[in-house]
Amino acid sequence: MESAHYFTSSPAGPFTRKPLTVELGGKPRSLQTSGGIFSPDAIDKGTAILLADVPAPAPSGNLLDIGCGWGPLALTMALHSPESRVYAVDVNERCLTLTKDNAAALGLPNVITGTPESIDPTLTFDTIWSNPPIRIGKEGLHELLLMWLPRLSPGGNAWLVVQKNLGADSLQKWLAQTLGSGYGVTRDSTAKSFRILRVRKEFPEQQ
Repeated sequence: MESAHYFTSSPAGPFTRKPLTVELGGKPRSLQTSGGIFSPDAIDKGTAILLADVPAPAPSGNLLDIGCGWGPLALTMALHSPESRVYAVDVNERCLTLTKDNAAALGLPNVITGTPESIDPTLTFDTIWSNPPIRIGKEGLHELLLMWLPRLSPGGNAWLVVQKNLGADSLQKWLAQTLGSGYGVTRDSTAKSFRILRVRKEFPEQQ
């Protein structure tokens, strides 16, 4: 599928749901997916690596999944942290519908889906997880990350999984330079062809 197909608000082709069984939160889950979205038939490699390696999200507060797809990251955060509010954000309306319905199927009322513009701009986030859409291009990616990463709460962490050959190291350098001294940007781990980058917003007294 062309990458642009699932980076649009209304993908081409019929919205035909199909069942998907995957392991999330240590158990098999029966969910729904469809064409016209990212990785519709499985948890993609990058997301699987992030889920395997990342620490548990904050137990409460606001959590964020940037580019939720059918919901593997947002649903996992909600399963781990039922007292939190998990915001699942995507530009693709089909993704938002599927994530909302999958959350309902798992009994997760704490998942809130929306387009970037629909989320209250005053909210800050204690944990951000993302397999960001690198293929939207450098300019679009930078704009997307600068929309959300400065909205980390003090002491909050963002975890991003990025392929090495798609610019993980240059993205790490750019984030460190652009976000500045109030943030720590590190390579947390490397697995297969992926890097996990950690962005931490420091407490004011640590700046």
